[in-house]
Amino acid sequence: MSRVLTTSAYDEDMNTLDPHHPEALAQVSDRLLSTEKAQRMAQFFGLLADTNRVRIVALLAQGEFCVRDIAVALDMSESAVSHQLRMLKALRLVRFRRQGRHIFYRLLDHHVLTLYEVVAEHLDEEDPETA
Repeated sequence: MSRVLTTSAYDEDMNTLDPHHPEALAQVSDRLLSTEKAQRMAQFFGLLADTNRVRIVALLAQGEFCVRDIAVALDMSESAVSHQLRMLKALRLVRFRRQGRHIFYRLLDHHVLTLYEVVAEHLDEEDPETA
């Protein structure tokens, strides 16, 4: 199937804006990511650039666990787990509840779980470039 090239800013065939036209930029300029939000997103993703934090998120995607159980499951010290959980809590990725002497952690909401699941699924997909 051949594709018809258009000269308009909006390529209806591909349902995308043609970036080679100045009109395209004008149409999306009000939806551009602000520098402040980009910095917050970079901080967010940077926080997840730690293997131990990602492993904790992966475990919490399975359910709620106390610090001791997380430490045992991931072969980490309780102190190290607590440190990582504080960082995850600071960026609103996890929440906790106390039950007696134990503190139980879980993912904050469905957005965090969805983010984890989408990234994991993406990484499990076969690379079309090498297939």
